[in-house]
This record gives sequence, structure tokens and C-alpha cells, in this order.
Amino acid sequence: MGVKKDILLRVGFVYVIMLALAIVIIGKVVYLQTIEKNKWDKANTLTMKDITIDANRGDICADDGRLLASSLPYYEIRMDLKSEALSNKIFNEKVDSLALCLSNLFGDKLKSEYKRQLISARFRGERYHLIKRKVNYKQLKQLKQFPLFRLGRYKGGVIYSQENKRIQPFVNLASRTIGYLNKGESGTIVGIEGAFNRELKGINGIKLMQKISSNVWMPINDGNEVEPQDGKDIITTIDINIQDVAQNALLKQLKKHDAGHGCVVLMEVKTGEIKAITNLTRDKLGNYREEYNYAIGESTEPGSTFKLASLIVALEDGYVDLDDSVDTGDGVVKYYGFPVRDSKIGGHGKITVKQVFEVSSNVGISKIITKYYYNNEKKFVKRLYSMHLNEKTGIEIKGEGKPYIKYPGDPLWSGISLPQISIGYEIRLTPLQILTFYNAIANDGEMVKPRFVKAIKDHGDIIKTYGTEVINHSICSKSTIKKAKKMLEGVVEEGTARNLRNSDYKIAGKTGTAQIANRKYGYKYKSKISYQASFGGYFPADNPKYSCIVVVNAPLNNVYYGNLVAGPVFKEIADKVYSIDIDLQKNIINNNNILADKIPYSKSGYKKDLDNVCAALSIPVAKNNTNSDWVVTTKTNSNILYQNRLIKSKVVPNVKGMGAKDALFILENVGLKVTVEGAGAVTEQSILPGTRIKKGNEITIKLI
Repeated sequence: MGVKKDILLRVGFVYVIMLALAIVIIGKVVYLQTIEKNKWDKANTLTMKDITIDANRGDICADDGRLLASSLPYYEIRMDLKSEALSNKIFNEKVDSLALCLSNLFGDKLKSEYKRQLISARFRGERYHLIKRKVNYKQLKQLKQFPLFRLGRYKGGVIYSQENKRIQPFVNLASRTIGYLNKGESGTIVGIEGAFNRELKGINGIKLMQKISSNVWMPINDGNEVEPQDGKDIITTIDINIQDVAQNALLKQLKKHDAGHGCVVLMEVKTGEIKAITNLTRDKLGNYREEYNYAIGESTEPGSTFKLASLIVALEDGYVDLDDSVDTGDGVVKYYGFPVRDSKIGGHGKITVKQVFEVSSNVGISKIITKYYYNNEKKFVKRLYSMHLNEKTGIEIKGEGKPYIKYPGDPLWSGISLPQISIGYEIRLTPLQILTFYNAIANDGEMVKPRFVKAIKDHGDIIKTYGTEVINHSICSKSTIKKAKKMLEGVVEEGTARNLRNSDYKIAGKTGTAQIANRKYGYKYKSKISYQASFGGYFPADNPKYSCIVVVNAPLNNVYYGNLVAGPVFKEIADKVYSIDIDLQKNIINNNNILADKIPYSKSGYKKDLDNVCAALSIPVAKNNTNSDWVVTTKTNSNILYQNRLIKSKVVPNVKGMGAKDALFILENVGLKVTVEGAGAVTEQSILPGTRIKKGNEITIKLI
């Protein structure tokens, strides 16, 4: 029994010791997981962390799908030179070739320098050695085929991470309206980029990174913990061709008059779609660039373009009609000692209400409004408010200037406020807000919201469309709208904008010349007055499709009237838009006899395209049983004659008589490198048709 008891005592002692150790271990675990939890969590975060993987931001496109803003991927290339799968044998065999490839690809270092750096980095055991930053996708594809790198992440040690750079392919075209990315605390705030940031940005992903040395983090695996979801594409209303026309027309006029800045907005009457918007300002070097969206953000006293609203109020209330006469006297009238003058010295004398508007008589307008609304100023202002002239348009783009029309009882209201407001002073409106009002007149009284976006796409599929939003179905009666249109047409036909008349189509609009007030010095500074010239209107006047406003701020060279500074910009845009808009040419196209006595010249080209053009223009075609995709065309007295042009593989085709687009398509598709000289139709090609094509052949085509 003594031995048995001794054994039991020893076993019991061991058991107690083991139990005590277990309790101590469990207690330590509990202590670490509770009492010291924050300490160890912090330690873990010092060596491991999740980083955000930016999603591919969606594109912003013009109305025809061309890119206005897009993200280009750039890559940072690194190498894990301590990878377990990268043996010394493989490294030593391939490092020389890898260094040569890197030197040839980037051209920034000699082969020997790349080789020395790679060997040195391997000796130090670098896990995240930098090879190159800002590598484009084309270079990345080549780099993946280099020695070692072609083995992949673990065997070859190559590591690459992507970063997207936002670009605008058309650079300065509508750049402030398209907007930009602000990565500060406020995030994206400018233009369409800001207004539709939620749709564009997508959903970011997550990648787990490990700290391998001071401030150097390396991804733990090739995949992401959470994959990013691409952003959606925004299809805008901007027409690139019209945008280009508008910008060039404004730029030319700003340079001519040495103006401070200017803006243009072109809107589609029925839909409210903004087809072009340009804002240019002169920088310190004297160059004009897009730096601020004046069309949307700058609220100023509009001057004479506001006279339309004043007369609509008087017409709507039945106080005047277009044929009523107004005595403008010698061109000066005083209100409480404050003079209101006409630009014509000596005045216009007694003229009709319609003529008052056509010649933009300050005296005439102020007399009409003062006569019928003196002591009843609230009625006048409320009428203006009823046409939404005191409200923002509500566009999605941030930064719209707040309109201001002084109300009777306002601390700044005075005895001259009524006549001043009637001619466009003591109020503030942005160019877009004025255009929205003029567009409503062109649209038979229906005021629509300006619209910059047509649709949202996700991987090519339309997921949302934006239709026309009506602000007011009728800002005034139809009879008043007709009178307003008659006045606007009269300005161009008989009034201050006679220089905009043309024989092809009618323009309706109003000139504006306003003095610019300095908040500190008033309208005059150092004996000089600064002006703002403008023209707002629409075309064609008899069936309006587009409305447009042009504003030029601080023109110099002693020319500042709206018809001479802003008017020519409007006319150049209208002329070019009229010439390229097929809908405005229907009267010409529908006249089947217009080409009967004159068959036009046609370049040779793609048969289906030629068929469509000839059918649309009612040009007779003789096809002579042509069955080829490409045809040679010959002009005859009665038609355009088609003949077959066969394109054979591996031989140089005949592209004479074709335009550059068709010739390039054919030549490049048979494997030739093409150089184009001149413009027009192809007259010469450096390799004769029928010559067998050899690899690397280059051909030059000359066009006249």
C-alpha cells in the first residue's frame, strides 16, 4: 500500500502542477485578449493594413459618345527580390537580359546600371524594389513578357499596382463644365465630374498590405480582398463640333477686342439640352483659357437684354401694345435728379413701343414702366418673379450664381430703382439664367430647365435617361409671346443688330451693353467705365431650334456695344450650326429639282455610304450591276455612275479618287503603313496598284 500511495501522491502532484499551468495559460490568454487587446491590435496594425483600391472612374462623353473625360491607367512596377521561388540560378541567368529589356523599354538608364541595381537589391533582400513609376498600359504589356517577369509574381518577383489619371482628350473644350477632381477634404466639387460623382466613382476595392520596412508596404497576394466596381459613364448633351465652333468664335472676338473674359451657351430650344458652353478668360500671360464657369456662376447686371422682360410685363398687363407711341424726347430723362440716357445723341423723338425695343431706348423703356407701375412697383416685380427670373435654374452643376431682383421695401430700394430695373440695372442674373428666359420665348412660352446630361451607361447599356424638365408651361400668354417674338425679330431686321441680318435664315435676339459696377468704386474707376457686351436670341426665327447667349466682359479698343462685340460671335456660331445641321436644311433636301441641272462631283468610296448620301440628296445613280463593296464614281450630265473596285488580299489596292478616310481604311487593312499628304481626293500613291505586298511596306498617298 505504501508504494501505491506514493504513486498516487506523485500523480496527484503532477496533475495539480499541470492544472495550475493550464490556469495560468488560460488566464494569460484572457488577459492578452481583454486587458492588453488594444496594445496588440495596435501592433498588428503597424505591420498589416488594408488599403483602398480605387475603382475605374466612369467616362464623361459627348452626345455622340466621343470622350470628354476619361481615366488612363498608369502603373508602378516593383520587384520582390527575396521571393522564395526566385532561385539564385534563375536570377543569375536572367538578370542580364532583364536589365537590357528594361533599358530598351524606358531608355532612362543603361543596361549596366539596371543590372547593378537589381543585383544590389537582391543582395540586400529587398522585397519591394522600385523599378519604374508611371508606366503606361502598353509598356506594362511589354514588361510582362520580359525575362523573369514572364514567370509571374512568385517565380519572377514582379509586382505592379495601378493608379488612374484623369484626362480630357479635347483639353480646353468645355473643360470647366466637364469639371475636375479635387482630392482634398471637400472631394470632387467642379462641373459634371462633381454633379455626377456618385455615379462616376464606382465602388472601391480593398487590398491587404504588409509592412516590410520603414514606410514600404507590399501586397500580401495578387488578388484583392474586395474587388472594385467600375464607375458608370455619363453621356452629356455637348456636341463636340458645335462646341469647337463656339469656342473658336468667342476666342477670335476676345482677342480682337482685348477683352477680359467671355462666355457662350448654345441651347436646344425644345429640350433644354446644352449643345455648347465655353468660358474663356485672359491669364497673366495674355492667353485665353477656361478658368471659371462665367456662364453658370457669374451674376451681373444684364443691361438691355433685360428690357424684353420689362416690356413683356407691360404687354401682359395690357398697358401698352406694339403700335402705341412713346415720346423719348431728346434722349434724356431724369428720375429724382438721376439721368437716364439713350445712346443716340439727340434722342429718337416719338416712336412706337416696338421701335423703343428695336433701338434699345433706355428712355422709352423706363418711361413706359414708370408711367404704369409708379406707386405699384410690387405688381411689376411680382410679374417678373412669376416668370421665374428671381430663381436659379436648378441645374445639377454646383456654383450657379444666385439671381437678384430687388423687391419694394428692400433696404436698398430707392426712387430710381423702378426705372433702373426696367433697363437691366439694380438686378443680377447669370448668362444661363437670361438664356433660359429667352429660350422660353423661342419655345412659345414654355420654360425648360437647362440640361447637361442625357443618360447614364453601365458597360455600354443605358441604365438611366434624363428627359426635358419643364419649369413653367407658360410664362405669359400666347399673344404676348407673339409680340415678344416680333420685337426680337425687329431688333435684327430694323434695330440695333442689323449687322446680323442674312438672306438664308432669320435671327431673333436682343443686344445688351451694360456698365460694370465695381463694388468699391461704382461704375467709374479712374475716370474709366468698364462695359459688358451681350447678345441673346435664337434661330431660325420662324421655327426656332437653338437659342444662344454671348457675353463679353470688359472689351477695350473703344468698342463695347453688344451688336459689335457679342453679335458677331452669335452670328458666326449660328451660320456654322445652320450649315451643318441637316434638320435645318430640309427645305433644300426636299427640293428634288435642285440638283436636276447640276450633278455634283463625288469621290470614289464605300458603296453603302454613297448610296445613303445620294438617296438623301436625291442624286440619281447608275449602278451598272456593281456588286463590289467599294466603287469608282464618275460624274455624268444626268447621274453619278458606279463601277466596281475590287480589293484583293496581299496586293496593293487602287485608292485613287478616294477620300483619306476610305483610303486609309483599305490600305491599313491589307497591312500597309500609310503616310498621308494633302487633303481632298487621292491623286497619287507611291506603290503601284497590283504590286505584291511585302511585310513592312510603307505607302505614301497624295491628296488634292
